[in-house]
Amino acid sequence: MAAARETGREVLEELLSLMDLRAKVEDGKPLPGEKLAVKLNIVGDDLGILIGRRGSTLYSLQFIAYLIVSHRLRTHVPINVDVEGYKDRRYESLNILAARMAESVMATGKPVAMEPMPANERRIIHLALRDHPGVITQSLGFGDERKVTIRKK
Repeated sequence: MAAARETGREVLEELLSLMDLRAKVEDGKPLPGEKLAVKLNIVGDDLGILIGRRGSTLYSLQFIAYLIVSHRLRTHVPINVDVEGYKDRRYESLNILAARMAESVMATGKPVAMEPMPANERRIIHLALRDHPGVITQSLGFGDERKVTIRKK
């Protein structure tokens, strides 16, 4: 997978250069439970523009990098692109939020519907609460409005 990692780094550096952004691409560490071949982290100053609202720009950048790398290597190459550890911070905040919402459901007995979020973030909530003894989670809704509902067992 060294070729995939190097190609991924080159592609991201090319894209950053085309966007006139000064940044460096480093190897990243996978999130818990993540089995990706290549994880790359972009570091630099004022890179919020690469993250976008709720990570939308970041996920688009990751998809473009995936398409280019897979095309160049002529094989499917799973790639995870992060900016300044945004995904790591988001993972931690979603785990804390899930625990807090589960406590609320246990205290009030009322189900809680979380804000709409992308599939990868809903998955983090589901995994955070899968072994919780008192609550269950369920994804409800369609498309961009899909959200996690937490309710008492």
